[in-house]
Amino acid sequence: MTWSIIFHDHASGRIAIAVATKFFAVGARVPHIEPQKGAVCTQALTNPLYGPRGRRLIREGVGAANVVRLLIEPDAGREHRQLHVLGADGRFAAHTGAECVPWCGHWIGDDFSVAGNMLAGPDVVADTVRTLRERHDLPLPRRMLAAMAAGEAAGGDKRGKQSAALVIWGDQDYSELDLRVDDHAEPLQELARLEAVSRERWTHFRAFSATRENPAGIFDRATIEAGIERSLAAERK
Repeated sequence: MTWSIIFHDHASGRIAIAVATKFFAVGARVPHIEPQKGAVCTQALTNPLYGPRGRRLIREGVGAANVVRLLIEPDAGREHRQLHVLGADGRFAAHTGAECVPWCGHWIGDDFSVAGNMLAGPDVVADTVRTLRERHDLPLPRRMLAAMAAGEAAGGDKRGKQSAALVIWGDQDYSELDLRVDDHAEPLQELARLEAVSRERWTHFRAFSATRENPAGIFDRATIEAGIERSLAAERK
């Protein structure tokens, strides 16, 4: 019912997931990220336990292939499941069960993985992969969205469109970006609109938030407003 990307920026440690489907509130069940360590996407006939269990295994240092194995082995419904994983070893692994609705399949690389089921055809995954590889010129959120848009242009979920999500975690105990469209006629377009709105102020404000290094953050409103204005001016140049 879904196709998704897990992306790992090795230089910064950032981990991103983008997902879209003809199903309600995909962002509530499919994407799971363990910051700076790994990620799990659980889809097809989704097993919602894979996310928290997978994150725990990643925290314990388990590599991608073993995360997949340990999740599916005890699951009698594993042939109806699809998942892909970024493990604690920095590698990717995936499982597409034999009973997943076609077209279904996955692609594994060094920096990212893509998996999908109930798709219009293999070009959905292939065009998602191609665009993600090519669009190095874009910042990570827009690069992920461009790749998903390419998959949708290739047919996407063969049943249609309903929800989408984009989640990015950096090196803090909270997300850099967490956007969800739970029910919309054009969920990826709406997700792209929300990402654009986030750059009007929200992403600039984020620089003043509390961090592990500075647990109080910046709370002087004049300093915050001046910093946001400088950041916006630099973007406009």
